Order: sequence, then C-alpha cells, then structure tokens
Amino acid sequence: MQKSAIGLLRRIGIIEGISYLILLFIAMPLKYFADFPILVQIFGMAHGILFVSFCLMLLIVWFRHRWSFIRVLWAFMASLLPFGTFLLDIRLRKE
Repeated sequence: MQKSAIGLLRRIGIIEGISYLILLFIAMPLKYFADFPILVQIFGMAHGILFVSFCLMLLIVWFRHRWSFIRVLWAFMASLLPFGTFLLDIRLRKE
C-alpha cells in the first residue's frame, strides 16, 4: 500500500470493515443469543472510533486529491455497508 493519504484511507477502511463485520456477525449474535453483551460494547466502541477516523481521512483525501463530491459520497456510502470498504479498497487499488 502506498504511504499517501489514499493509502491511509485504504488501511483504515480495511480495519473499519473488519470491525464492522465482527460487530455484526460475531458480537451482535452473541449478545442476543448467548446473553454476552460485552463484545458489543468493546467492538462497538472500536468500530465507532474507526468509522470517525475513516470519515476524517475521507475528508482529507477529498481536499488533497480533489475528489468529486460523488466519489466522496460513494466512498462514504461504502463505509455504511457490510463488505463495502473492501469493495472500495479494490477500486482504489486499481487506480
């Protein structure tokens, strides 16, 4: 990965995507089916911090690389969907 703002956005996106998947597919089922809510608190906080970091990095990339509003909106929407940041990473890697 490159050491530019886009490279950092990609790294944060991958980590944020992993935290989102852990939250959705491991922590939430354990909370509701095994009465084990602590993982939601831990991974929920981690995911929240990573999501905010992703959004801030996206703003930096927007201004440094002069991305269009539509492109930034697409990247933001990708961060809201499970596996979306992985698709974003694939698209950014091709560039």
